Amino acid sequence: MASQSVVVSIRGLTKHFGATKAADSIDLDIYSGEFITLLGPSGSGKTTVLRMIAGFERPDAGTVTIDNTDVTNLPPYERDVNTVFQDYALFPNMTVLANIEYGLKVKKVAKDERRARALEALAAVQLAGFEERKPSQLSGGQRQRVALARALVNRPKVLLLDEPLGALDLKLREQMQLELKTLQRELGITFIFVTHDQEEAMTMSDRIAVFNAGRIEQLDSPEVIYQKPATKFVTEFVGQTNQIKLDGKSIRVRPEHMTVGSKKTSGSNSISGKLFDIIFAGAISRYVVKTDDGQTIVATNSNSQIKPGETAVVSWAPEKEFRA
Repeated sequence: MASQSVVVSIRGLTKHFGATKAADSIDLDIYSGEFITLLGPSGSGKTTVLRMIAGFERPDAGTVTIDNTDVTNLPPYERDVNTVFQDYALFPNMTVLANIEYGLKVKKVAKDERRARALEALAAVQLAGFEERKPSQLSGGQRQRVALARALVNRPKVLLLDEPLGALDLKLREQMQLELKTLQRELGITFIFVTHDQEEAMTMSDRIAVFNAGRIEQLDSPEVIYQKPATKFVTEFVGQTNQIKLDGKSIRVRPEHMTVGSKKTSGSNSISGKLFDIIFAGAISRYVVKTDDGQTIVATNSNSQIKPGETAVVSWAPEKEFRA
C-alpha cells in the first residue's frame, strides 16, 4: 500500500446545513500515494468532506492540512489538489488539448511547457492522438479521461474524485474502475474517491471510510470492512447479509458463506425450511429459502439437486457468523 507519510489530515471537521450536521467532528489521516474511498449513501457527509478538502466548502469547525500546511481558510486554487466531477465540466468549444492546457494557461505556464505536459497527460490516460477533437466527438469514457488528464496535468499532490463514474453505463464503469486504479498506481498520486457504490469502493480502494449521518462508522481495508463490519450500519450497507434469528440469538451471515442442501453439513450451524426460488444471476445462482418460522434466507451455494418447494437445510460454519 501507500507509504505511511500523511498527506491530508482532517481534525474535528464539522459542517452544518441548517439543522443537518453534514460532517460531525471528523478526524481522518490520508496517506501519500494511497487510494482511499469515502463511501456512504446520499446525505451521509462524504461529498461535503471532499468539498471541504477541495476548498469549495468552508468548515464550521476543525482543520484541513495538506502536505503539512493548514489550508482550512485557503481558496481552492491555493491548495495542491485538483477535482474531477461526475459531469466532467469540459469546455465544449475547446479542443481536447486546449481543455487540458487551460489550467496551466491560467497559471501562465510557458506555451511549450504547457503543450509538453498536456501531451504527457493525454498519453497517461491513453488518449494520444485525440488532441484536436472536441468533447462532443468523444464517448463518455473518453470525456472522463480528458477530465482526468486536465486534473493530472497540474501534478497535484492529491486528486479528488467526486463520483466520476456515475454517468457511465455498467460495462464502461467496470472498465474505468480498473483503469483508474492502474493509473493511480503508475502515477503514485493520492486519490480521494467519493462513491455510494459498495462494489466500486471494494474494487478500487486501499482503504474505505464508511460514512453515515456525518460520521465515519468504520475505516479499514476493503477485506476487513466486508469480513468484519464494525457496526450494524456497515453490515447492512456493505454487501448482502442474512439476518437470522436462531436459538434466541440474532446473527448475520453473508450469502456466499451459506450452503443449501437436503441435510445439514457436518460441523455447521443450520436452519430448516423450504426452497422458495432459485434465481439465476450469471456467475452465481441465489437460493431463496423460507424457514419454518417465516424468515427469508439467501444462499449462493448448493450441495444437492434440490428443487423449489422441497425441504431445504441452510448450513454455515460457526466462524462465519457475526453480530454487528
